[in-house]
Amino acid sequence: MQRKPTVEEIRAATGKTVPDIIAPNLHVLFCGINPSLYSAAVGHHFARPGNRFWPTLHRAGFTERLLTPSEDGDLLQFGYGLTNIVERATARADELSSEELVIGQQQLAIKVQRYRPRFLAILGISAYRTAFNLPKAVIGQQAKSLDKTIIWVLPNPSGLNAHYQLEDLKQVYRELLVAIAPHPLG
Repeated sequence: MQRKPTVEEIRAATGKTVPDIIAPNLHVLFCGINPSLYSAAVGHHFARPGNRFWPTLHRAGFTERLLTPSEDGDLLQFGYGLTNIVERATARADELSSEELVIGQQQLAIKVQRYRPRFLAILGISAYRTAFNLPKAVIGQQAKSLDKTIIWVLPNPSGLNAHYQLEDLKQVYRELLVAIAPHPLG
């Protein structure tokens, strides 16, 4: 169980990074927009209370049990990894400039070429549209790929994303699971 960071530790996390959870030939490399200050303070992905990534992953069938942010490294055993478009932590994703997202996409393309995941799941349609210069992109599988990696855009699981409730997130994430595995869990 991870310790809750202090307000001072969260403030001090501005600009810090969270290490990628990555390995060659993953089934899916999940890609957030950038780390929250909370995540950077504790050193784990999607750690902010209220973020729905871990419950969504479990409910959609990617994991047999609900993992906690401190278990993010365990995703590798399932063939999944974690990264971000932009590495630096901010209080909100809208603090990132369009230029940062484009540069982050270029760095992401290098990671994808190096590690060769089957799927790259970008978690956030607005960030994807900006970073990849595809203003009309929609949720789901994209026509464009990176190298041979299929790009799939999913809704941002942040609790701030009011457009999708947990059940909606489960359904949309499950579509990716069905695409990658003929026999999804659960």
